[in-house]
Amino acid sequence: MLEKKILQDLSYTQLSSLVESLGEKKFRAEQLYTGLMQGKPISKINVPKQLKDRLLSEYVDEPVKIIKTFKSTDGTEKYLFGLYDGNVIEGVLMKYKYGNTQCVSTQVGCRMGCKFCASTLGGLVRNLTSGEILSQVLVVNALHGGSTQKREVTNLVLMGSGEPLDNYDETLKFLQNVTAPQGINISARNISLSTCGIVPKIYQLADAEIPVNLTISLHQTTDEGRARTMPIAKKYTISEILKACEYYFEKTGRRYIFEYSLISGENCDAEHAEGLIKLLSGRPCHVNLIRLNEVKERSLKSTTQKQAYTFLGLLERGGLSATLRRQIGSDIGGACGQLRASYLDDNNQE
Repeated sequence: MLEKKILQDLSYTQLSSLVESLGEKKFRAEQLYTGLMQGKPISKINVPKQLKDRLLSEYVDEPVKIIKTFKSTDGTEKYLFGLYDGNVIEGVLMKYKYGNTQCVSTQVGCRMGCKFCASTLGGLVRNLTSGEILSQVLVVNALHGGSTQKREVTNLVLMGSGEPLDNYDETLKFLQNVTAPQGINISARNISLSTCGIVPKIYQLADAEIPVNLTISLHQTTDEGRARTMPIAKKYTISEILKACEYYFEKTGRRYIFEYSLISGENCDAEHAEGLIKLLSGRPCHVNLIRLNEVKERSLKSTTQKQAYTFLGLLERGGLSATLRRQIGSDIGGACGQLRASYLDDNNQE
């Protein structure tokens, strides 16, 4: 447990109530909130020292800070974030023509156990608070000279370390705060949330009516095949996931996306393409094919570029909306959890 609280956990309304309870004038709340949304620690915000000292007695000054930055030859940047309690997480900033997309983490580690992911190697350490998730965005936006009026981070994907729906309450609170008009105000339509398929939480997310892009890690066409690499498949079937996706579409009007990592010898032949077409035809969805980012601790291997495009062609000819994700950041450990795992290994050897 954290010894102190996270001020970035609070909404503008909650922060205003806190400032009022401290006997401060209302405009101090606006000064504080503006400073926080600019990615500043409490100690660097332009408010009276007495107010800072009172806040710092209860709240963390800088909940998330960048301790290492890695830059890829393709422009991708990967960050190792240090947390207040000594834990580390990671994030990525991917640069596209339409804007900059940041991948954020929602947990320290992960307990889902997917065999193609480095985030699960050490299991789940703890959940992040909503303010810790938000602070990843704020510090990267500030690093690149962004503000709340002119954001440098324009899109978000919740695809970093952790399963967002396994930390549902804090993830939902983060989504509410990051889309708030008074703050950094990133549109829900510019946010994608990736889940391995925790069915009850997909229904809850739909009912919350924050129309983010729902992305499902599918990676197989049958429950038996999926269970070989994803333990969650033993609890929720593909049929149950598809029903939850239908509900999500009904509530939000947003088509859903299936991530499909191409694993050599596992899920990328003509038979699997046919199975995927049969499974998804006629649904308001898109398939995002991904050439596997290999993890050294795992035995799974990626396909060749040619095999990936062959599989893509089969899906397109079968009538599915599909694309092959461009591989980026592979020279800096682009796969989720690789940087943190490497950092922990290095420090354990010292």
